[in-house]
Formats: sequence, C-alpha cells, structure tokens
Amino acid sequence: MAAVTTAAELRAVSVEDLAEKLAEAKEELFNLRFQNATGQLDNTARLRAVRKDIARIYTVMRERELGIVETSSDEVSQA
Repeated sequence: MAAVTTAAELRAVSVEDLAEKLAEAKEELFNLRFQNATGQLDNTARLRAVRKDIARIYTVMRERELGIVETSSDEVSQA
C-alpha cells in the first residue's frame, strides 16, 4: 500500500481484496519497524500511516461482519 487509503475507498473493495491489502500492510509495517530499529528509516511518519491503514481495513471488515451500512445524509433527512 503506497498511499493512505480512505475508509470510503475500502468499502468499495471485496472481502478477498481487503484481506490481501491487510496482509500487505502488515508486511509493510513489519519492514518499516525493522528499518526503524536498525536506523535505516527516513520517513518515520509512514509507520503511523500504515498502522492507521490497518485499523481502517479492520474497521471495514468488522462493519461488514456486523452488517453495518452507512446511510447518506439525503436518506436521513427524508426519514
């Protein structure tokens, strides 16, 4: 995952792709932590961004598991 992914973008992705993105993000986080420990990491902010991406992926996966669907503001105002 090269760039930060928004939750809205993740909601449009299939479950299999989410699992794949999660595995990639975890691997990237492992590599970043290793680079940080050895003093080779230049952009330490990337650690935080990848952790947040992982949290977003878990959140979208959990939303699907619970059947939570976000409604738009137009639908709420009509009700």
